[in-house]
Amino acid sequence: MTSSSFNQPDSTQLSYRDAGVDMDAGDRLVENIKPFARRTLRPEVLNGIGGFGALFEISKHYQNPVLVSGTDGVGTKLKLAFQLNRHDSIGIDLVAMSVNDILVQGAEPLFFLDYFACGKLNVETATAVIRGIARGCELAGCALIGGETAEMPGMYPPEEYDLAGFAVGIVEKERIINGATIQEGDIVLGLASSGAHSNGYSLIRKIIENNRIDLSMDFHGKPLTDSIMAPTRIYVKAVLDLIKQLPVKGLAHITGGGLVENIPRILPEQTMAVLHKDTWQMPPLFTWLQLQGNVGDHEMTRVFNCGIGMVIIISPENAEQAMQSLRTTGETVWKIGEIKHRNIDQAATIVV
Repeated sequence: MTSSSFNQPDSTQLSYRDAGVDMDAGDRLVENIKPFARRTLRPEVLNGIGGFGALFEISKHYQNPVLVSGTDGVGTKLKLAFQLNRHDSIGIDLVAMSVNDILVQGAEPLFFLDYFACGKLNVETATAVIRGIARGCELAGCALIGGETAEMPGMYPPEEYDLAGFAVGIVEKERIINGATIQEGDIVLGLASSGAHSNGYSLIRKIIENNRIDLSMDFHGKPLTDSIMAPTRIYVKAVLDLIKQLPVKGLAHITGGGLVENIPRILPEQTMAVLHKDTWQMPPLFTWLQLQGNVGDHEMTRVFNCGIGMVIIISPENAEQAMQSLRTTGETVWKIGEIKHRNIDQAATIVV
């Protein structure tokens, strides 16, 4: 075959921008987010945003440090963020889902990285999202030390993006909280959630769709949107302060699986958590969702947090002092149940 049989290339020059990737927009985003990231820095951070990798020095005051890692996204809550054009707090959700997860083992979050992917980069939207991520890091006391912004034409619908995060924390090996010492008679404390956090949104969206709900409608004195999109509460500083004062036996972050499926993850065999639903105040959002969707009681407790975002299990003699400590640090806390002996045919969490 001779060279003349090949098609001759078009003389028009192509650029990456012609292919749908705007590198200049990416550079603008990096410059936009640097001030937010700087506010989150800790002394252990050895370099700033923009390198090939982030350097973090482990503090020498740890004797036998163990690193604890967690990664998560925000689920289909993103779909509502797109629909409502509300991108300012979804980053807080992203941080919260990971740092609250590693907190349950007694770990102090050290640093966080994010992954933001889109078809075409909207610098304003991305800046709002990452500003929220930085705010979440501030609330958790961890450093935003890096991330990835990926512009991939054709991968996502216009004005939509995907979001994921990764957190690393640290705990002294002998202070790891794993639930091993939980026993019959221990007290279950519940910390108030700020709403649905980042779980159950496929059901929430279905309820909204089926009932043709106007999200701008008044809901207890403010737009329903505000309740639906309230960012996930970050419990790090309050719980770490408690751990320094008292021996905490177990912690459970109430995420997907709700109350009935998350608490058993930390319980020893032959124990169960008995929760009394009249001991805490379920936010109006959950009552409304249950009514609008005709959702059964059991389904509510296995899909939603129902007003309890974090569970703490502690000895009876320390319960009152723990509650006082948590209230001092700004948390709303209730004594919501106790640990009892479980027979083989009983569920590990019962709500009565």
